[in-house]
Amino acid sequence: MAAVSLRLGDLVCAWIKVEQLKPYHAHKEEMIKINKGKRFQQAVDAVEEFLRKTKGKDQASSHNSTEEKNRRNSSEERGKQSAGEEKRKASLSEGKVKKGTGEGKKRVSSVSSERGSKSPLKRAQDQSPRKRGRPPKDEKDLTIPESSTVKRVMTGTVAGFKWPPSVSEPAKDSDPHFHHFLLSQTEKPAVCYQAITKKLKVCEEETGSTSIQAADSTAVNGSITPTDKKIGFLGLGLMGSGIVSNLLKMGHTVTVWNRTAEKCDLFIQEGARLGRTPAEVVSTCDITFACVSDPKAAKDLVLGPSGVLQGIRPGKCYVDMSTVDADTVTELAQVIVSRGGRFLEAPVSGNQQLSNDGMLVILAAGDRGLYEDCSSCFQAMGKTSFFLGEVGNAAKMMLIVNMVQGSFMATIAEGLTLAQVTGQSQQTLLDILNQGQLASIFLDQKCQNILQGNFKPDFYLKYIQKDLRLAIALGDSVNHPTPMAAAANEVYKRAKALDQSDNDMSAVYRAYIH
Repeated sequence: MAAVSLRLGDLVCAWIKVEQLKPYHAHKEEMIKINKGKRFQQAVDAVEEFLRKTKGKDQASSHNSTEEKNRRNSSEERGKQSAGEEKRKASLSEGKVKKGTGEGKKRVSSVSSERGSKSPLKRAQDQSPRKRGRPPKDEKDLTIPESSTVKRVMTGTVAGFKWPPSVSEPAKDSDPHFHHFLLSQTEKPAVCYQAITKKLKVCEEETGSTSIQAADSTAVNGSITPTDKKIGFLGLGLMGSGIVSNLLKMGHTVTVWNRTAEKCDLFIQEGARLGRTPAEVVSTCDITFACVSDPKAAKDLVLGPSGVLQGIRPGKCYVDMSTVDADTVTELAQVIVSRGGRFLEAPVSGNQQLSNDGMLVILAAGDRGLYEDCSSCFQAMGKTSFFLGEVGNAAKMMLIVNMVQGSFMATIAEGLTLAQVTGQSQQTLLDILNQGQLASIFLDQKCQNILQGNFKPDFYLKYIQKDLRLAIALGDSVNHPTPMAAAANEVYKRAKALDQSDNDMSAVYRAYIH
């Protein structure tokens, strides 16, 4: 998904799917009927105010332009009439001197012909000056607000973003009503995250699609210049599949491997090359990424038969994107570096949808030079990346992030079930939460999953429980209490006992109703 972040004054902002952007006037009434919240109405009012101001400026500009044009036409007409009068007098005088000879007649005739050579249309324009202040029919004000194909660049944080002044570039889109300001809420509520501080570059290509990447030296006008290094990728699960797809779309040369070989077929059709073993992928590529499920899988991939380590030689690069504990990633870094290789850990925060949309958040640590070499790859797969220093820091930060997320999901499920057993409407609870400070895409998505009974995995329940377990162990290692995470972990363990492991994490709800 390509997505756009919007902000109107003190109104809300959000990431919005490109397919949800709709022509403003064509869908205004429909959206007002669907969305009756105060904030949505404020957004509509802001749009209307913007359009009124733009129209007023355009009309004033057109009025002034027409008046100036009329003045020039009147001045030119007076000049032409004066010149014509002088020519006529000169001709008559010359005719008298020649006493009506044929030569004189010729000259008078010539002057008459010259005066009569103007086209009927030109004479009509000269003889019928326009009424002051009213433009001719063919020059009516056609100025429209800047269309979505005009390129814009965010030079600050998303929260502080302001549209630049309107430019005179002609509209290239069929919708003349600045449809970026239509904050579609048909699927997700809007929310403003003040913590977003990474500069973003927004560029709408002429195709109408919108791309958003983290600001970087390799991003030119919102597009990505792919590295000329050969890229390998191991593991095509929920996250890996979306990552590889985006790497290919952005022009990278990618070789893939997966334990279940059939998963590679789709990517081969998209232009990827097939590696027979992890060792072969590493040996034939400059930078190899891996994204697998847990610490055991990460170790087996590197240390097992025909594993990554067998393909490592001096200069080869390995980037582990799995969410594992710091001890595991440190061990893998040591064995890779011992063979002359370069190592970077880069676990990702997000889900399957964000992976498909190239909107992951990447947490990296380890070899800083390798982090820079991965710049175009990180831009293709994510909206921003963080370099956190030495190996192990990214693993710790990722576990803390997922601990917060997993605990929050369990609390959402607990609240919805409590609403149900006390006779309150779960939908009304969601509506209230979506209008408050907790409003977020995550909250809305997971509540909708529960209300609809749809637990198709976007983030496996078994993996969030694994991350909670590892986060609790991290706390234990530094003697730091994690009672909230511990309580949430028990609820997920019960959900796993109810055979919910391969469902979405929102299926933790079922632990409360059984």
